[in-house]
Amino acid sequence: MKISRNTSIAIIGLGYVGLPLAVEFGKKYPTLGFDINRRRVAELREGIDTTLEADTQELAAALRLSYSTDINDLRQASVYIVTVPTPVDQHHRPDLTPLKSASETLGKVIKQGDVVVYESTVYPGATEEYCVPVIEQVSGLKCNADFFVGYSPERINPGDKQHRLTDIIKVTSGSTPETADFVDALYGSIIAAGTHRASSIKVAEAAKVIENTQRDLNVALMNELAIIFQKMGIDTEDVLKAAGTKWNFLPFVPGLVGGHCIGVDPYYLTYKAEELGYHPQVILAGRRINDNMGGYVVGQLIKKMLRRRIQVENANVLVMGLAFKENCPDLRNTKVIDSINALKRYNINVDVYDPWVNAEAAAHEYGITPISMPKFDQYDAILLAVAHREFKEMGAAGLRRFGKKEHVLFDLKYVLPKIDTDMRL
Repeated sequence: MKISRNTSIAIIGLGYVGLPLAVEFGKKYPTLGFDINRRRVAELREGIDTTLEADTQELAAALRLSYSTDINDLRQASVYIVTVPTPVDQHHRPDLTPLKSASETLGKVIKQGDVVVYESTVYPGATEEYCVPVIEQVSGLKCNADFFVGYSPERINPGDKQHRLTDIIKVTSGSTPETADFVDALYGSIIAAGTHRASSIKVAEAAKVIENTQRDLNVALMNELAIIFQKMGIDTEDVLKAAGTKWNFLPFVPGLVGGHCIGVDPYYLTYKAEELGYHPQVILAGRRINDNMGGYVVGQLIKKMLRRRIQVENANVLVMGLAFKENCPDLRNTKVIDSINALKRYNINVDVYDPWVNAEAAAHEYGITPISMPKFDQYDAILLAVAHREFKEMGAAGLRRFGKKEHVLFDLKYVLPKIDTDMRL
């Protein structure tokens, strides 16, 4: 296995993970970006990325990058990189449907000597125990004899313009020592920050899931502390600022935990653990806390409205932000929806305003059509759920213009100074 300037690469899936990868490889190697979404491919051909991860100039800089929805175009590649989503279902069990579909597609086009690299987040063992057998069954080829496999977990942080793909150390692995060398060298040719070669594919898979499990648990601790401090009448941010004066205190804050990684990845690890007969305690406890925060937030808001003698039923509430994080259009697994649904259970009229998200995508994913702009003097409560820069620029005075004379402003993200809000976590 050798890399040359003509090594042909195909990226399967052109979302938040796949597109930046395709762009970087497309600057050096003949690269095909493949996706089953025809609209997505058509937009990319026009230099438009609706995820906002790559602008027109960045797309144009990938001179050797092309796009396709035709499976037959994949046959020209010798390296296939899979970046499809790996969500969980309503029971928090891994949904490997996209991964299975991608593996079946590869089984139809893979050739002798080809290399397949998975980037999708999975439980340890999934690449070799689940994906490889699918390819083998469809292709009739054998792994490590006819084709080879690697795993390199994605570390994309949507909306983050400081920590880009090339600036983050890439973990790599392979099914044989030679494959591991090849995969490491391939990524090393585009990742300025360098690579870390894991000792096995399972180690690389495990590293990915614990990165986000660790963050999930830290946020869960902050959320539980916020609940406790609220009962004590103590401001959580004041506590965190005081504790943060010690050099080794970790700067986590409470909040809603959504997105494609932190709120999902721990379930991949716990699923595998339970399959092996071990019932995780700490990880699932953290998940329960974080999964319940959307409802907890609304419960606190309702109590505040009642103390202010604001009629709850048929009240008008403005939810500011729907994306799972600030300054990003990503709607995947947003936990703001939990708060919206909880509000509706109180027969509250909910308007959602988010200048970053695509209204059509929000309607498709959650049955919600965000408003184009809130009206002044309209709302009994304002829930500041996402710290978009536009909201920060409004300041307290600008935000309160949307509220009636008597209203509650709940700053969920510590956007405003404490004195300017009615309540915070």
